[in-house]
Formats: sequence, structure tokens, C-alpha cells
Amino acid sequence: MLDTYRHKGLRKQLIEKLANKGIHNQKILDAFDAVPRHYFFNGTFLEQAYTDMAFQIGAGQTISHPFTVAFQTQLLEVNKGDRVLEIGTGSGFQTAILCELGAKVFSIERQRELYMKTSPFLKKLGYSPKLKFGDGYKGWPVFAPFDKIIITCGAPYIPNDLVDQLKKGGRMVIPLGEGSNQKMILLEKTTDGSLVQSEHGDFKFVPMLKKTAR
Repeated sequence: MLDTYRHKGLRKQLIEKLANKGIHNQKILDAFDAVPRHYFFNGTFLEQAYTDMAFQIGAGQTISHPFTVAFQTQLLEVNKGDRVLEIGTGSGFQTAILCELGAKVFSIERQRELYMKTSPFLKKLGYSPKLKFGDGYKGWPVFAPFDKIIITCGAPYIPNDLVDQLKKGGRMVIPLGEGSNQKMILLEKTTDGSLVQSEHGDFKFVPMLKKTAR
């Protein structure tokens, strides 16, 4: 896998665009610089890898817009050493960004095709998240509680199992809503276990489905 001066230059341009759109967390911008997004694409789509657009990755799924990935990550407020549950491994790009930030990542993918492809690929890149093929609605209780939870697909409702697995003082970022548009929701669990919910704009995600795909 090549990471040429051209790749790096395009990456710098993308990072500048993200900063201009409100991504102010320098650690996130540095993570975007450290993770070559074109590695997660077919080699014929170099230009698309560094534009702010979503792209098909197979199994009816997409790699999210870079801004969406950065925005969700910024809302999450990841600290080094945080235990982060990711629902929807997909291409593994968001997973890699979280790893670059120093998080201990636990990621669930319901599409077997993507799970089988992404698991060895992330290892090849030097990342070591814990990955699972399964139902994201159920979370991963054996490793709970989590400091942070991020959902990378559109959820019709907030799963109770995920709320239960969020640590007190933790944060969950979830695109909420059925149909083609979702509201980006931040849930903060207070020290007494109650939830504070806030909205952070409209986004488009593929739907979060319950049953695992064969």
C-alpha cells in the first residue's frame, strides 16, 4: 500500500476543509493525517478518497463523509485509554481514527462480508481493536461498561441495551431517525444515571438493522 506525496497533499487539503467546517480538535485532525483514507478504497478512486463524500464499500454499506466521521468523533470527546464501543465497523476507517486517538475500541459489524474483510485489514495496518460479528442493538455486555459509544448507522430508536452499557459520566453519539435523514444525538449519562440529550444537526446514514446478515 502506497502513501505518496500526492496522497499526503490531498490529505492535507481535506484536513484544512474539515477545520474550516468546524472541526477544531487538533488530535482528530492529526488522526485524519495519520490514517490514509485511500487505503480503505478501491485503488481507482483516489480522488474520491479525499473529497468530503460518502462512498459505497459493498454489502449495501458506505464509508461515511470525512466530516461526518470527524464530527461524530469530536462530539464523543475521546480521551486516551477510553473504552469505546463502535456499532458498525464498516470499512474500518472510523475504527482506525478511534485507535489513533488512543481509545480501546470494541467494534460490532452485522455484515459478515465486511467483518471478514475489515478484521484482517485493520491488523495489517497495525491496529488491534476487538471486533465482533453480531447485532449492534445488543451491544457487547461482556466488555461493558464503556466510556463512550458511537453508532455509525441510522437508528430508529435508542437501544436500551446500549444505554445500559454506557458508563456513568459517559457519552453516546447516535444518528437517530428512520428514513433518509437522521438527527445527530448526543446522550450524556450523569453520575446519577440519568440522561441528558442534545441535537447536533441533520445527517444521512444507512439504516441500523437488527438481524445479523449471513
